[in-house]
Amino acid sequence: MVDINQEAENNLPNDVKDRIMNEKGFLNAINSKFNLEAVDIRTYNPLTLAFVGDCVFELIIRSIIVEKGNKSVNALAKDKNALVNAKKQSEIAEILKDYFTEEEAEIYRRGKNAKTANHSKSAAFFEYHKATGLEAVFGYLYLTGRSERCVELLRIALSFDNK
Repeated sequence: MVDINQEAENNLPNDVKDRIMNEKGFLNAINSKFNLEAVDIRTYNPLTLAFVGDCVFELIIRSIIVEKGNKSVNALAKDKNALVNAKKQSEIAEILKDYFTEEEAEIYRRGKNAKTANHSKSAAFFEYHKATGLEAVFGYLYLTGRSERCVELLRIALSFDNK
């Protein structure tokens, strides 16, 4: 069977194809350029989701910090470290629990309850596991093409934090 949408995209000029790819998201660009096949997200271990989610969470935080103004790298790192750590992520997870969809709540639960070989030295065991659950949600959302939801959840959490 011929995919009409794919066939139409193949006939577009390269600049239009690039614009469409950007609208589809960063992950699609990665998958396309590296010829990666889609994997059923339900087969991912929650710690794998957290592995990706850790990076997604940090990228959003770094982007926010940089966009707030030009600072020295040391100042940027200090601001980032205040928000990207297991203790703070645990607090953010507590705020967001009431805002998670059923699907997100299930991913959070699986991530939080995943058995880990180690944990943060600067956070309690339960804080580390809540942070892992939060990272799993962010990884899941990113891998399912819902990065905007990651940003929205973080906006909610940070707005509570500023009160």
